[in-house]
Amino acid sequence: SEKSQSCITCCCLWFLHISCISSCMLKNYTLWIERHDCAQCVAINTTICSGYCYTQDTNLKGRFGRNFLIQRCCVPLSLVYQATCVPGCPQGGNPQLYYPVAHRCSCRRCDTRTHRCVRTSPVSYDHYC
Repeated sequence: SEKSQSCITCCCLWFLHISCISSCMLKNYTLWIERHDCAQCVAINTTICSGYCYTQDTNLKGRFGRNFLIQRCCVPLSLVYQATCVPGCPQGGNPQLYYPVAHRCSCRRCDTRTHRCVRTSPVSYDHYC
């Protein structure tokens, strides 16, 4: 019937809307790391949090406008640091470096003490050593 079709359409649109809003998830990422005193750099495969979170801005100014402001970002809920050794380091030097590995992600209010909350210019940071 026409009523059931509109209900199915509504449910599908709601599902698409929710999946687009909360698309914060783990993503494989290649991180290039180096040490100044070592001759080589190394590519590390790790996981980072990536995606979009629901954000709401307002045209209202002052204290009243801040009540309607929602700024969330995709941040790791569980983050561990793993060690790797960089080849080509001088004898007696420490070739060990630590890199982050995200295990779980979530859309959370952005904490400027622990995260970079402002989107920078669209310059690619995928340069290699």
